Amino acid sequence: MWRRGPGADDGPVTEIITGLFMSPLEILALLSALALVVARWLPPAARPRTTVVAGALLLLSVLVLAVTGLRWQLLPVLTGAVLVLPFALAPLRRRTGRPAWRARWWLALPGSLACAGLIAGGPVSAWAFPVPVFPEPTGEFAVGTRVLQWTDQQRPETFTPDPNDRRTVVVQLWYPAQQSPAGTPRAQYLGRTEDEARTVSAALARGVGLPDFLIDGVPRARSRSVFDAPVAGDGGRFPVVLFSPGSGGVRTQNTAWAEELASHGYLVAALDHPYDSAAVLLADGRTVTTETSSSGDAEQDEQLAAGWTAVRAADLGFALTQLEGLDRAGSGDPLTGRLDTARAAVTGHSMGGAAAFQAARQDRRFRAVVDLDGFPHGPASPALDRPALAMTQALTGATDARYLPRLTEALAASSATSYRLTVPGAAHLSFMDGPLYLPPVPAIVGSLGRTRSPRVVAGATLAFLDATLRDRPGDLAAELSAYGSLTVRAPGGGR
Repeated sequence: MWRRGPGADDGPVTEIITGLFMSPLEILALLSALALVVARWLPPAARPRTTVVAGALLLLSVLVLAVTGLRWQLLPVLTGAVLVLPFALAPLRRRTGRPAWRARWWLALPGSLACAGLIAGGPVSAWAFPVPVFPEPTGEFAVGTRVLQWTDQQRPETFTPDPNDRRTVVVQLWYPAQQSPAGTPRAQYLGRTEDEARTVSAALARGVGLPDFLIDGVPRARSRSVFDAPVAGDGGRFPVVLFSPGSGGVRTQNTAWAEELASHGYLVAALDHPYDSAAVLLADGRTVTTETSSSGDAEQDEQLAAGWTAVRAADLGFALTQLEGLDRAGSGDPLTGRLDTARAAVTGHSMGGAAAFQAARQDRRFRAVVDLDGFPHGPASPALDRPALAMTQALTGATDARYLPRLTEALAASSATSYRLTVPGAAHLSFMDGPLYLPPVPAIVGSLGRTRSPRVVAGATLAFLDATLRDRPGDLAAELSAYGSLTVRAPGGGR
């Protein structure tokens, strides 16, 4: 599998080989550096030619990468090459009547091993912190995407002291689209432009205490959708799925999931919540970063989280109203007449899952709820009378002791059938794009693997949405059970 890399819009194309998560040029630099290490151990006749060819290829590849984008993962390779280069070049400098100088083997061996170890750090780093490669959607439709900004004139912005400031949200849509011509650039991940993607990526890194450079491959990534692609000509009207990210998350954090749903005929609308999301770039040029943070006191934090969740829930309801406006005749939007807002679900990850529960309780337009490993904040009333799916990681001793009782309370209060699906091998970040670009450490992203994580989460979501929004016949419980351990709560508390 190959993918477009940085500069796909207007510059050279760098292809990433998914097995190593390195481009051909990076692999050429890696092999050239290793050849310089090996040259010391070759027969005398082969050493000069090997050294010259390897050195030339290394220099050429580094010069091209310096223009197209040199990643930090190549620095260990270059360090190893620089250290070995004097020893590789020394035998080429022959003196009259004297044999070429060559370090004794017992001196050269430790140095060669050390340089080879440094060079090996390149592919290891690229594997641990790759440019993410998004899975190809499996549905019948190509996927288009666009970004909109909406201001709710009826709601003040509670995060600022200005009484005239109105609540604004940025929304990204993924929708069934016509197939784009070959070579059409795919959408930038994390933003409309690479500059926006870098701003968002840096904010996400700061939010979890990582140096920005560690995930510098993320803003280079391209998703599987195309910006402003024409809407699919067939497929009828598309059910609508609203999505709220986790605390400090961003609208694009579940792009692989959103693209998979859109390829199966859904419109997904994911929100940035200003002052809560990591970084939101507004149309007036402002960049709004998160102002939500823990107080350190559990009781106070719960009150804060309930308040933030309420704001998010209102954002979700407002976004659905705006989508209804897009669908109405006379709006002039390409999606006019194509949105089935009467079949709408509300979804979210982490705190976004809590917001989804609250939005569904407050707004009867939402027909179903999907909570992706979210701790339910806020009141558990009024009772939810729409079907709900809560997907969770396996609970361990490290899990917040309040989580399962709170989630059970939220589901038990429903007068409709609810489902709790425990996904084996999942971690909290398995329910977003994290496995695609973070180190594959089970404690961080679970043990499902880079490609299986988004497939499992999207597959279970699709099964639930097809049953609840499209009234597709079948045994939903059996379908969901294929993805993990399922608990079903029927109306009245039965299981």
